Amino acid sequence: MGASGAQLTPLASGWRACLPGTRFVAPDAPMHHRYGHQWFSTEGNPLDPERIQSAREAFDELINRAVRHEGFADAHDRVSFVGISQGAIVALDAVASGRWKVGALVSFSGLLAPQPVSPASNSTPVLLVHGENDATIPPMASRLAAAQLGTAGFKVELDLELGIGHTVSSAGSQKALSFLKKTLQ
Repeated sequence: MGASGAQLTPLASGWRACLPGTRFVAPDAPMHHRYGHQWFSTEGNPLDPERIQSAREAFDELINRAVRHEGFADAHDRVSFVGISQGAIVALDAVASGRWKVGALVSFSGLLAPQPVSPASNSTPVLLVHGENDATIPPMASRLAAAQLGTAGFKVELDLELGIGHTVSSAGSQKALSFLKKTLQ
């Protein structure tokens, strides 16, 4: 909460040499927050169905625009979602709801909002990376998401990191890079 797309630049910079020809786009979430941007407010019930619907609409609009701008409107299999915290939540929702069938999805410290999981996008491979010491979103959230997605036929990898909190660790970044190299080739 309260991050910006620019904060993903170091992650993309570290991956760029290993993923030649890859374009990286890190848009800001649409809602302003005192520390940056957010996809939805965490006040009250952040998983309220109306908030989920509003976040879906904002996500789809923003991502459709980015995908078209980068020339991948007809090549979603060459698009990957990488999200952290709220970005992971909206990316997981986009794929699990069946709205987006993309080449890969990496979720750092995310969760899957309560919803039926559609098998429509189950060809999208998913990597869930979560710190065991995450006090913001408990690691059980990624365990549950892995089980829900697996039941719907998704190929899911779950990496729970000992001693890591609500962040992207160096080891988690390397795991995600390996996953993307493997799934996108």
